[in-house]
Amino acid sequence: MTQQGVRWTVDQVLALTPDAGSRKAGSKLGAAGPWSGTGCSGEGAVWGLCGGGGDGPYRTVVDVGDPSGPAYSCSCPGRKVPCAHALGLLLLWTEGEEAVPAGAGERAPDWARTWLAARRTRTRGERGAAAGSSGAGPADPEAARRRAERRAERVTAGATELEQRLADLLRSGLAAAGQAGYGLWEETAARMVDAQAPGLAARVREAGAVPASGPGWPVRLLEECALLHLLGQGWLHRDRLPEALAATVRTRVGLTRPPDGPPLRDDWLVLAQYDVPDPRLTTRRIWLYGTTSGRTTLLLSYGAAGRAPELSLPAGLALDAEVSAYPGAGQQRGALGEQFSPPVPTAVRPDGVTTAEAAARYGSALRDDPWLDSVPVTLDAVVPTPDGSSWQLADAGGDTALPLTPAATSRPGLWRLVALSGGAPVKVFGECGHRGFTPLTAWPTTPGRAVHLC
Repeated sequence: MTQQGVRWTVDQVLALTPDAGSRKAGSKLGAAGPWSGTGCSGEGAVWGLCGGGGDGPYRTVVDVGDPSGPAYSCSCPGRKVPCAHALGLLLLWTEGEEAVPAGAGERAPDWARTWLAARRTRTRGERGAAAGSSGAGPADPEAARRRAERRAERVTAGATELEQRLADLLRSGLAAAGQAGYGLWEETAARMVDAQAPGLAARVREAGAVPASGPGWPVRLLEECALLHLLGQGWLHRDRLPEALAATVRTRVGLTRPPDGPPLRDDWLVLAQYDVPDPRLTTRRIWLYGTTSGRTTLLLSYGAAGRAPELSLPAGLALDAEVSAYPGAGQQRGALGEQFSPPVPTAVRPDGVTTAEAAARYGSALRDDPWLDSVPVTLDAVVPTPDGSSWQLADAGGDTALPLTPAATSRPGLWRLVALSGGAPVKVFGECGHRGFTPLTAWPTTPGRAVHLC
């Protein structure tokens, strides 16, 4: 039971899983058999004892009432967050009062109350420290300016070197890139890291993976090299660009700046949440939709390799919070600020557009950010239909459609979308780009909850 007495759905719980193994193990523990002493409070705490521990049952408690996202504690030796016992307990909690009865917080066992009290005391202290630090005096502006100038000089040197390496590559021919292997690209990426341009390094690594991506790779590699060249030239001539576009170039190169827009308070609907794993870092992407402002914004959260990021906002929830925008033309990234209530399920849905309007929206966004892979779009009344060996989303009342990306057609979420539709129109949120449309969340046309697709 959350603060407003609404339990989560199974999809919202499974969206918390750090990997497929955790999902499978948690699902097995989502039945009443191994559990005893379960309960939940109106403040968002869920607790229970799970049999199977060597020295007694595992003590599991989850705080879903924390505005910053769920927090977990379990006496099991598992290192994944959340562990299978926490997932199983939450899945059991979705089944209702008979599975996990509601009660006042004081009915929680001592071990659960102790952890909850310590966590909430620590959270209040962290927020107070953050508020205090925000009122501290500014750093030496002259020292900051000199640091920024030194870094800009390094980035300029790196961009100049990258331009020369691209020229050498094209002079020798793309076929040579396929024979050289990935080592040359990794060495170039390392040089960009040394130049303090992580954005350039990331794009170089992406280009280096193209020769191994299958038939047609020379065309795709040429496209990536063109975008790298455009970014390098944008940095080297940033003083000639409009300020908003120059800010986008700085962001793409890797010179991040803090949010500079005024915080916008709204009831934010969580459109989608998914993780992008990497050998070094796991990036969690969370799309929010302001139900009053109509603004769509992206939150990024990071976790060390093999660990899930801390911020977790499963699709279908809504939270009353402030979000501040990052600088740059066409940038939709935001920073989550003060939250005034825990996330709770909602029946609100985002406004949608046609497939033709979605494609036009992406084309328009490229004017502000030529390196943009996709834009967030909600499609109204579309039907998933086969398209040869692939799939597309076709307008129910028109004659246009958007192809699904190759990645989307290989995910289990495609079949959840097809089953939800059953040949009828559905509302779908996803990312629309030059490779097609990637569906992330869907809603039936009749009243119903969001279905997680990624």
